[in-house]
Amino acid sequence: QVQLVESGGGLVQPGGSLRLSCAASGRTFRSYTMGWFRQAPGKEREFVAALRWGGGSTVYADSVKGRFTISRDNAKNTVYLQMNSLKPEDTAVYYCAAERYGLGSGSIESYDSWGHGTQVTVSS
Repeated sequence: QVQLVESGGGLVQPGGSLRLSCAASGRTFRSYTMGWFRQAPGKEREFVAALRWGGGSTVYADSVKGRFTISRDNAKNTVYLQMNSLKPEDTAVYYCAAERYGLGSGSIESYDSWGHGTQVTVSS
């Protein structure tokens, strides 16, 4: 497992942008598939995006496709989530997750390391 620490959340107006970061511990970061999930008040945690180890293929939830971009910098042990054209319904706590040699699944159960989350609020 790796330790994950998210940052970059905050308050932004509708239509604005934010970039979340997730820093991982350890020397095997490049072997981890990384995912972003979110949980809004009163709702279940849901998949947002994943970036697979190795070739780096990506997958997105339909609700964020075309607006969010997941990327990674293996030299910095960091994964990013660039969020553009934000909507009030994007308001949630955003969590970073990791799965070693993962397939890039959107299933919560596939990931065995989780950060503590960072709050994103989209409001005017």
